[in-house]
Amino acid sequence: MHGPPGADVMAGLVARIDEMNQLADQNRGFVWRLPGSEATPDALRAFADYFVPFEPERLFYNLSVWESVEDLRHYAFGTAHAEMLRHKHEWIEHFDRAHLALWWVPVGHLPSIAESVERLRSVQEKGATPFAFTFHEFFPVTVNPVAP
Repeated sequence: MHGPPGADVMAGLVARIDEMNQLADQNRGFVWRLPGSEATPDALRAFADYFVPFEPERLFYNLSVWESVEDLRHYAFGTAHAEMLRHKHEWIEHFDRAHLALWWVPVGHLPSIAESVERLRSVQEKGATPFAFTFHEFFPVTVNPVAP
C-alpha cells in the first residue's frame, strides 16, 4: 500500500473495506474469508522473504474461498468491487511478483496464509498450473494437485 491503513492516502480504500466485505458476503458463491484480525503484520512477517521490499504493515492481504472461479470473477469484476480495482493505483503500489493465486480447496477446508504464499510462489515461479492459477489461465477442479 502507499501507506499504513491510518495514513491519509489510504482513507479512500479503508473507508470501503467493510462495504466490500459485505458485498462479498452477499454475493453468489461466497464461502469464507480470513478475518482481518488474523492477517496481521506479525502473521505476514513470517513470509517477508516473498514480499520484500514491502513492509508487512503495508501489505493489503486478502484470502477468501468461493464456490467457483465464475462466482469470484463476478464479484471482482461485475460489482462495485470493480470500481475499487479501477482506482487501486491510488492506494496500491505496483508489485513485480505474482499478487494473486487461485486454487481449488476441498469442501470444508479453510486455507492458511502459509498455503497462500506457497501458491503465490508457484504462480510466480512456474506460471499457472493446476496447483495454482490466475483469472487469465485457470484449470478445472483437481483433487489434491501436487506442486509442480
